[in-house]
Amino acid sequence: MNADEAAALLAHCSGFDNRQPSVAAAKSWASALRDVPFDQDARDAVAAYYTTPPQNPNDRLWILPHHVRTLRSKIRSARLENFQYEPLANETTAEYLARYRGQVQAIASGRVAGPSGRLALEGGPSREFMGELEAHGWEGNRTVPDSDEEAAEAELIDMVRRSGPLGIVCPSCGAAMGRPCKTPGGSEKQPMGKTRQKPHSARLRAARGEAERTAEERAAQEQRIRAMSARHLARQDSEEDIPDAEIVEPDGAS
Repeated sequence: MNADEAAALLAHCSGFDNRQPSVAAAKSWASALRDVPFDQDARDAVAAYYTTPPQNPNDRLWILPHHVRTLRSKIRSARLENFQYEPLANETTAEYLARYRGQVQAIASGRVAGPSGRLALEGGPSREFMGELEAHGWEGNRTVPDSDEEAAEAELIDMVRRSGPLGIVCPSCGAAMGRPCKTPGGSEKQPMGKTRQKPHSARLRAARGEAERTAEERAAQEQRIRAMSARHLARQDSEEDIPDAEIVEPDGAS
């Protein structure tokens, strides 16, 4: 940009900020923007600067050469967002550099329209890759649920599909998979009381693969517990009935 072009750019700026261009200002701007051409992108950079409001509404916008340089570069870089070089077969390094710079310059200047969309990878994963995923427990090509309720249920099932008591329905209180065991009187829609910190014993046994006890086995277990409690109470009563020891005075004691 020479002095005459800088003067024209300053005249363009004066339409926004009412500055009074001078010959000295034109020469100074030409020195600061000597490698920046006076083109439509430079004019658009000025318009972009005055389109953005200042951080402080009371401040006055006043464009400087470095604003023109920075905003012009952003305008040109935006056109190259989806650019990808198109190589030729068997091209030399010199040919590559020349063609690359030519394509960048043509798209950045706006003479050639850049790609309108992002490039996407094509093709699916290989059979070997899918085999590795399935070997680690991933289920490929799963169907998408038709509703949000089915998706939530499938997510819950996937979350609790592991070894442990929460991975099964509690046979004692009926708590669903992934849900803690419930205190007596609770329900799914209207919970009452606090949830149990530990799962029911029946749920623990079912998670370990142990068979549920029969009615006769449960009755025998309750009978053993009652017998142990009775023996414990009897032992406590016998200890309380021990008479106080008598103090025997030795013969001849006064």
